[in-house]
Amino acid sequence: MYSAHWGLSGPPFQNVPDPRFFCPLPAHQEILAKLVYVVESGKGGALLTGEAGCGKSTLSRTFVVQLDAERYDVGLVLNPSLPSDELLYEITAQLGVSPATPDRAALLRALNDHLLASAQRGKVTVLILDEVHTIKDENTFHDLRMLLNVQLNDRQPVTLILLGQPGMREVIARHRSLDQRLALRLNLGPLSEAETALYIDFRLKKVGGTRRLFTDDAIRMIHGETAGIPLSINNLCDLCLYEGSKRMAQEVDATLVKEALVYV
Repeated sequence: MYSAHWGLSGPPFQNVPDPRFFCPLPAHQEILAKLVYVVESGKGGALLTGEAGCGKSTLSRTFVVQLDAERYDVGLVLNPSLPSDELLYEITAQLGVSPATPDRAALLRALNDHLLASAQRGKVTVLILDEVHTIKDENTFHDLRMLLNVQLNDRQPVTLILLGQPGMREVIARHRSLDQRLALRLNLGPLSEAETALYIDFRLKKVGGTRRLFTDDAIRMIHGETAGIPLSINNLCDLCLYEGSKRMAQEVDATLVKEALVYV
């Protein structure tokens, strides 16, 4: 592995949604604060969109970490593309609910009972659906709206957070009753060149980096080649460090980035 060559304790550019590697850029911090606001204010739900690889999943895991486990019951669904009845069953499983039978009516009843019981114990249920652009069953949107229909006199017992690609705004808009229950529509855009530099430096420091490894020219080229998408930045930076270690390089310059680009 190349880590030792660069004086690092581990690989800094793994493409996994690890909250430890959430880079607190101002725009990302603002979105995170708004998601927390939606939950704490009982606003019903929010839609967070962004291109594939822009960091939605990492941000959502960071969001979960910030929620007090004593106050919030969190369910995370990673594959909402299931048929609606199967998705309802997956939601119950993620929330630790055991319905009497797997039929649709029993699932909805069990979920409703769970939401109300949790609320009576002073807990709010937060349901996060990642990759909602993969939903094919239109009944799923009806089911999500039904969950948001569960209400107490003084508060909303469930908050729904939907994560997907930009086209989901138009999809949700076609389901007016669900759209009306979402308080915020947020978008996570690509990184600027300056943000790319901060992002790379942040991840290197998280694994013990003590000096700057990427030159300005290298960062400029990386930003141009990746269009500021964190997933692509991770892939290219990882290759740069790997190729640089083989060449016993002491820094990643534009020439090294060009050599790494051959394999992208």
